[in-house]
Amino acid sequence: MKQFFLLFFLGLITRSFQIEDNKIPGLCSGQPGIPGTPGLHGGQGLPGRDGRDGRDGATGMPGEKGEMGPPGVPGPRGEVGSPGVDGLHGEKGAQGECAVAPRSAFSAKRSESRSPPLADQPILFDVVLINEQGHYDPATGKFTCEVPGLYYFAVHATVYRTSLQFDIMKNGHSIASFFQYYGNWPKPTSLSGGTLVRLEPEDEVWVQVGVGDYIGFYASVKTDSTFTGFLVMRGSSSNAELCREPEFITSPCCPGKRDPLKSKATEVMKYPRNPVL
Repeated sequence: MKQFFLLFFLGLITRSFQIEDNKIPGLCSGQPGIPGTPGLHGGQGLPGRDGRDGRDGATGMPGEKGEMGPPGVPGPRGEVGSPGVDGLHGEKGAQGECAVAPRSAFSAKRSESRSPPLADQPILFDVVLINEQGHYDPATGKFTCEVPGLYYFAVHATVYRTSLQFDIMKNGHSIASFFQYYGNWPKPTSLSGGTLVRLEPEDEVWVQVGVGDYIGFYASVKTDSTFTGFLVMRGSSSNAELCREPEFITSPCCPGKRDPLKSKATEVMKYPRNPVL
């Protein structure tokens, strides 16, 4: 009995396998089954590979100008360049003024005259011995200053027949007076005098005798009476103006002035024409 039931169960099992495999000959296939329930979401997969670079985008608008940065460190000094080509010669300039220092000097004498000069009037020394600058006028007997500075004037007079007193005048004022007594000697005597005076342009200097009997000014072929003057040191009476003039001599008011022979003058002095007593 046991063997019978065992064979029966084996037959059922074999038959069921044939039904599942649709291998039963002569039978039709069944209808599709009902769709199953969706499964659960799976886990996150591995990252994919990088894609290819995209195309360049369009150029954007320029941004605002930034603030200026601090100056950089100076770079090393460059090499000296080669000399440039010589330029064209310029036009010839105008002729400059002479750099010779101003001068002023004269000397004149009276022509032969046995009559005394008029009182309180310039004595005419009408025979010019030297007057290169033309600052002395023999027609008036007056010297007119053109170059400001210190001048020395000297008068040599022959005295005869009467005593003599004469004055060296500046702009109508006596700056030096000299006297010689004459004692009825058989021969003439002489009287000489000189003085140093500061002059400004247009100042005038002359010689005259005073009112009275002291007019024994005499001149003949053998003896002369002369009037001489010359510039000793140029310069204005103002210390400030002295300092502005070209170098000439050493002066306490103008330290550093040098001798004119050691300096190079570049222009001629210009003098204001304002007469000062």
